[in-house]
Amino acid sequence: MELNSAKGLVMRSTGSWYEVLDLQTNEVHSCRPGGRLRLSGDRSTNPFAVGDVVEFIREPQGEPPTLIARDERRNAIIRRSVNLSKATHVVAANLDRAFLIVTVDSPATSFGFIDRFLVTAEAYGVPTTIVINKIDCCETAELKAKVEELEAVYQSAGYSCLRTSAITSEGLKALKEAMAASGVNLLSGHSGVGKSTLINALVPQLELKTGEVSTSHRKGKHTTTFAEMFHLPNGGFIIDTPGIKGFGIVELNRDSLHHYFPEFFERLPACKFHNCLHRSEPNCAVRAAVESGEIALERYENYLDLYENFDEAGYR
Repeated sequence: MELNSAKGLVMRSTGSWYEVLDLQTNEVHSCRPGGRLRLSGDRSTNPFAVGDVVEFIREPQGEPPTLIARDERRNAIIRRSVNLSKATHVVAANLDRAFLIVTVDSPATSFGFIDRFLVTAEAYGVPTTIVINKIDCCETAELKAKVEELEAVYQSAGYSCLRTSAITSEGLKALKEAMAASGVNLLSGHSGVGKSTLINALVPQLELKTGEVSTSHRKGKHTTTFAEMFHLPNGGFIIDTPGIKGFGIVELNRDSLHHYFPEFFERLPACKFHNCLHRSEPNCAVRAAVESGEIALERYENYLDLYENFDEAGYR
């Protein structure tokens, strides 16, 4: 490390400027990437992401500090970039846990979106909790059944699920405890699922801007423009992300896709072939588990869809 350099944690990224917490002084600096940048082999649209540990130079005469290096990432949540000249966009890095916020109505989160997110998280080693939000709006028999179906599908796959409501405070204590035990926590999901409202309930002093769901399209309106990290009152950090429309399967191999469905992977040794893809191979333990109801049909169908459309499974 250079004599006039320091270590910091990226708290907010706008694409060209980065808010960085000085790990020595606890000051927050507005930094910019410098010409001496040392990031070999990086093909992402954003060389620095929220959660990155970075090295920066304190410039003289009131000039903004310059980012010159990034520590190796433990993990990251990555999606395919809409910029065709680059391969990926890093949503956030160095995560202890992701909390995927979903809703069963206004807007309804699809099983397909959930599974793409979970495959990405599994591939990069980020444990995930599924948070079923706006539970106060699920009072009809139909919506209660959808909540129970969603829980059954993902709990049987090995994922923990929480029910929450910022309106009634249901589940907020359990969510706070889960986050306090994790460290650096990512909140992600479609626009309109209530991420910012949940964060306001967890950390009221932030007063994040929230938006309404469009009644004509039943989709959320974007209220978060850039990923941003906040301190949690009981310790640790929470990262709020812009609403994400879809997750592409990036930097993965089609024939290893089934490794990132945990309930498939644990049954692979029982398949006749060690390289079974669980599609049409004889004596497949995964297909047998689907037929017996041990593996949710929705998960298996999403796996087949991802496999068949792997090359087109980009972010949109």
